[in-house]
Amino acid sequence: MSTPTIDSVILEAPDATATESFYTTAFGLGDRLRVRTSQAPTTGFRGYVLSLVVAQPGNVDALFNAALDSGATIIKPAKKSFWGYGGVLQAPDGAIWKIATSEKKDSKPVTRDIDSVVVLLGVEDVKATKQFYVGQGLGVAKSFGSKYVEFETGSSAIKLALYTRRAAAKDAGVAPEGTGARRFAISTSGPEFTDPDGLAWEASHIHA
Repeated sequence: MSTPTIDSVILEAPDATATESFYTTAFGLGDRLRVRTSQAPTTGFRGYVLSLVVAQPGNVDALFNAALDSGATIIKPAKKSFWGYGGVLQAPDGAIWKIATSEKKDSKPVTRDIDSVVVLLGVEDVKATKQFYVGQGLGVAKSFGSKYVEFETGSSAIKLALYTRRAAAKDAGVAPEGTGARRFAISTSGPEFTDPDGLAWEASHIHA
């Protein structure tokens, strides 16, 4: 069985052109992010957080400020914590983004370089969803029982991790309740499938 790869994340929004423009200006993720049009109703927490991991606090601030200047809103201001430095914001399309580093001080010139992108899924049953993804061919990099799982995604441009829905929402600083469409999917060069929480993995060639 081939290991599933996350080639890009797909966000849906009523105005795909404006949404794509925001992300190009704010984060410059290139082909790691795709946007398509959807009018599907959605309210509250959508069950995922997209995390940008960077090298140092100055880079967090640079990306945070670029996003705010482009129309994002603050959920959690960027600040120091025991694990590093970071904050959470909401893009105009409603997607929640966490920008963080494990470093607590700058050691080189500030850039807007992104070291890695992580999809943090808030799921109903971490153990069950973990077993599902293991069954799809993903290896486990880290696992803390029924609380958190991080997968080995090999050559993927984007990493994957699981929290409980409540823990993911708490980490993001939002209420866990939400209804309607997720407005989010994953583009993969591997087989198509839908996970236990309804997240679709779609064939990359469809989006080429």
